Amino acid sequence: MANYDIKHEVNDKYSLRGRVFQKLREDILSGKYKEHEELKEVAIGEELGVSRTPVREAFRQLELEGLIQIVPNKGAYVTGITAKDVKDIYMIRSLLEGLCARLATETITKEQLEEMEENIYLAEFHASKGHMDQMAELDNRFHDILYEACDSKMLEHTLRDYHQYVLRVRQKTLSTNTRGRASNDEHRQIMEAIKAGDADKAEQLANSHMLNAFDNMVKNGLYEIYNEEAEERQVNSGDGKN
Repeated sequence: MANYDIKHEVNDKYSLRGRVFQKLREDILSGKYKEHEELKEVAIGEELGVSRTPVREAFRQLELEGLIQIVPNKGAYVTGITAKDVKDIYMIRSLLEGLCARLATETITKEQLEEMEENIYLAEFHASKGHMDQMAELDNRFHDILYEACDSKMLEHTLRDYHQYVLRVRQKTLSTNTRGRASNDEHRQIMEAIKAGDADKAEQLANSHMLNAFDNMVKNGLYEIYNEEAEERQVNSGDGKN
C-alpha cells in the first residue's frame, strides 16, 4: 500500500486534487479505464473541468497506490487490480477485519449496535424477497458500521480502501441468494459476539467471514472474470490489424 501521509489524504479528499483523485480511482476500479490504457492529462482535465495540475498530482497519488504506472516521456498507464491482487487483498482484509471486530467489542456504541442489528433484519427481509441489490447495499453498510465502531481512523481508512478495491468483482460474484443469506448469517454471528463482548470470537468470525467471501468469489468465477477481461483486451488490441 501507499506510504504517503494517510491523514493528509483524508483531510484532502474534498480539495480539487482530492476530488480528481477520488474520481479517477473510482473510474479505474469500476473498469471504465482498462488495464494498460493510457490516461491523458489534457482529456481528463477537460472532462472534469480542471487544469492539468490537479490531474498530474492525482496521477502521482494513483501511482503510489499502484493503480497506474507513470512512464517518463511517455505517459500514465492503468495498472488496475488483478485476480492475484484480489486474493492478496482478501488475505490481508481477513486479518484486519478480525482486528476491527476485536476492537469494536470494546468501543461500539449503543446506537451503532442497534443499527447493526437493524441492518441484519433488513437484509433478512430483502433476502426473502430476492432483492439482491438491496442486500448488496446492506452488506456494504454492515462493514461500514463495523469500521466506524472500531474507533480507529487509520484502520477504518485502510479497510475502506481495500473494500473499494474489490467492489467491482464483489458486485459480480455476490449476486446469488445463497451467498447473500450465508453472508448475512455470518454478520449476525459477528454482531452477537461483539454484543456479548467476546473479542476472541468476534475476531475469529470476522476473519473467517472474509475468507468465506473470497472462497465464494473463486467458486463464482473470480478468475474467469479476469481471464475474460484479458481476452477482451487482447481482441480489442488487435482491432484494425490485418
